[in-house]
Amino acid sequence: MTTLRVAVLDYGAGNLRSAQRALERAGAEVAVTDDATAAAQADALVVPGVGHFGACVRQFVDAGLERLVRAWVDDGRPLLGVCVGMQILYERGEESPDTPGLGLLPGAVRRLPPDVRVPHMGWNTVTAARTDPLLDGVAGEQVYFVHSYAAEPSDAGHVVATVDYGPGFPAVVRVGSVVGTQFHPEKSADVGARLLANWVAEARAA
Repeated sequence: MTTLRVAVLDYGAGNLRSAQRALERAGAEVAVTDDATAAAQADALVVPGVGHFGACVRQFVDAGLERLVRAWVDDGRPLLGVCVGMQILYERGEESPDTPGLGLLPGAVRRLPPDVRVPHMGWNTVTAARTDPLLDGVAGEQVYFVHSYAAEPSDAGHVVATVDYGPGFPAVVRVGSVVGTQFHPEKSADVGARLLANWVAEARAA
């Protein structure tokens, strides 16, 4: 079996080592790097993220990684965004309206509604919005969230799974070769490990 080489992009805003360990347990060979040239040698990319939308976008661009991910997505190569790492792939975010997102995913990132506790922190159930191999062993199970904002894709067809918190919002999205999870697979025990294993298997096949 061919080993999948994954680059976890280090731009100063993510749970890098926990993501690395989780992906290694899923069967990937993982390098954490802030070097776009080195990352370009991988088979798949992961964009982690924790923190403020605008700060994360600026750090990502300043790290010289924007050109890499744009070319990567244009080529249809596998990319996984996690939490804020997914959010910065969208066109804009309410947390930082003066800082455009990377615009790789169509839509916006909105603050959770005022009638729910913010930040959303804890375990909630993932519900399939459509059939997708990523959800094998994941749909109907609980995963771990920590966030105050959520994606609002411009096309509902991009939503693979939702979460039962407040009015609900996307938990997993997919547009072409790009997959995003609002929850943290690396903190979601066996269910998160299953999603990463599904993603690694799919990326290896690609």
